[in-house]
Amino acid sequence: MEQNQINELVARFNVGLADSTEVKAIERLMESGKIGLAQLHDLKKLDEQILSIDTGSPSIRLDDQFYSALAQEKKTQTSKTIPLPKFDWGNLFPRLALATSLLVAGFVGGYFLKSPSEDKSVKQLTQQVSELKEVMMLSMLEKESATERLKAVSLSSDMNQVSKKVTTALFKTLNGDENVNVRLAALDVLMNYAKDGEVRAELIKSISVQDSPLVQVALAELMVTLQERKSVSELKKLLKSDKTPKEVKGKIEKSISILI
Repeated sequence: MEQNQINELVARFNVGLADSTEVKAIERLMESGKIGLAQLHDLKKLDEQILSIDTGSPSIRLDDQFYSALAQEKKTQTSKTIPLPKFDWGNLFPRLALATSLLVAGFVGGYFLKSPSEDKSVKQLTQQVSELKEVMMLSMLEKESATERLKAVSLSSDMNQVSKKVTTALFKTLNGDENVNVRLAALDVLMNYAKDGEVRAELIKSISVQDSPLVQVALAELMVTLQERKSVSELKKLLKSDKTPKEVKGKIEKSISILI
């Protein structure tokens, strides 16, 4: 690749315009030493680019898993449970927005009426909405399209609380997804749950399995932010690897020096 092409590629990355193919090209050039980390002015711009992707609307055809989960949820509702409205299944996000509006109305009603039965109904509706989001998120993570998987990760970032099943799926994405953008997006969401001991431990384990320089640097920076000294041994494994670019090793060494 000519130098002017490399310069143009770096410029596109620094203004947040690089697509997934160009990001991979940048990583290859970093590994070969033709691009240094200092040339990439702000790695956070990549995260902003990922999070700004229009989530759009899922296709009319939903997965069988989603229908099955919904049918099972309906069977378990009691006579006192506030029934869910009949949604237009051709559009997921308006459906979730409507459910959220009902949830807010339920909280307001509960506040003024102080009815234990209504409080219970609100909690049940909250759980139902959360389960709908979770099932859709897990289903979309299995899609072949990287864009669909990015949408799934974005959906999980809207959840106030996530189950072990969701965090496990996010770690599977972080450690194994073929698209670097999707992996960085998963890391961005998992950062929100780093206070949890199990999540933090899994983040540390993830360091040595990463082969993307961008993800390696992002994890090293996260460990510094968390002041996680237990990560030093995993960071040192990257230093010993011949596959780790020289510029990345310099960044990791700096992170280690801060943590020790």
